[in-house]
Amino acid sequence: MHGEYKVPGGKLVVADVDVVDGLIRNPRISGDFFLEPDEALEAIDRALDGLSAGLEARDLAARVQAGLPEGTVMLGLTTEAVGIAVRRAVARASDWRDHDWRLVHEGPQPPALHMAIDQVLAEEVGAGRRPPTLRIWEWGASAVVIGSFQSLRNEVDGDAARALDVEVVRRVSGGGAMFVEPGNTITYSLYAPESLVAGMSFAESYAFLDDWVLGALAELGIRAWYQPLNDITSDHGKIAGAAQKRLANGAVLHHVTMSYDIDVDKMLQVLRIGREKLSDKGTTSAKKRVDPLRRQTGLSREEIIRRMVAHFRTRYGLTPDTLTDDERVLADKYVAEKFTTPEWTARVP
Repeated sequence: MHGEYKVPGGKLVVADVDVVDGLIRNPRISGDFFLEPDEALEAIDRALDGLSAGLEARDLAARVQAGLPEGTVMLGLTTEAVGIAVRRAVARASDWRDHDWRLVHEGPQPPALHMAIDQVLAEEVGAGRRPPTLRIWEWGASAVVIGSFQSLRNEVDGDAARALDVEVVRRVSGGGAMFVEPGNTITYSLYAPESLVAGMSFAESYAFLDDWVLGALAELGIRAWYQPLNDITSDHGKIAGAAQKRLANGAVLHHVTMSYDIDVDKMLQVLRIGREKLSDKGTTSAKKRVDPLRRQTGLSREEIIRRMVAHFRTRYGLTPDTLTDDERVLADKYVAEKFTTPEWTARVP
């Protein structure tokens, strides 16, 4: 069995193992990491040999840590990464390059339709009717998108949202509220089989699924990193927030919204929690705009998206695609029956 795991911001760890009578046998850890002393690699293999193949990654990591020679130095490698690589081998996890990735990037859509398309494409990938897909969103209107479990009245000032013509929608994933404006945010979704993140916890899969974005941002001159649980940040502050949903049919929906150029004063009129967060920090007035990507790159939003897509294509391959007629019909159905109904939007009042 073969498993691979790239440490976010680090190196590739590869695990080749046999499983005999439920036990790990003949483990062979390799990769482009740095490790001292040389015999530490043999110690890692010895620590893994004979362990139950059912152990979680954290338990495997603990056994590896206990077996390391005193003074071992790891660069680009962690014992946790070894545990994940072994778990991915045992779980027969897939790799990015095992899949025929498709790109969907269509014109502006209403916010509720975006919520519906997310559910439809995740269901289609889980059912095997669609290959794994990267979708770039174009917003047709300003919106507040609240997480699946958030209280509507606690998060959103409804009167302000109506006065400013800001639509309020609820997504299927958890996490916090986000304010979006057409042309001022970059939002994307990944729809993948669960095999891609096999062997990882929810927390570990967040960084794994967005490692390509860190590479794309680095090419744009931005030193960015993942801030657990679900933020992408840089020396100049937060750039993006991620959310995720695992479907019962075996699909993973992972989506991210990145700030290109946001009107903060408008955002704070409609987001109640945003006001409280600024108040807690002693801030009496907000900057007029938050523009990390525009300011740090000097590039247009369209050019940033073009380069992000090119980076993904270079790493994993990417074929242009569109929604099918059946997917559009189902998305429209979900809009009417779910994402524009008060039963869904106010399901947590």
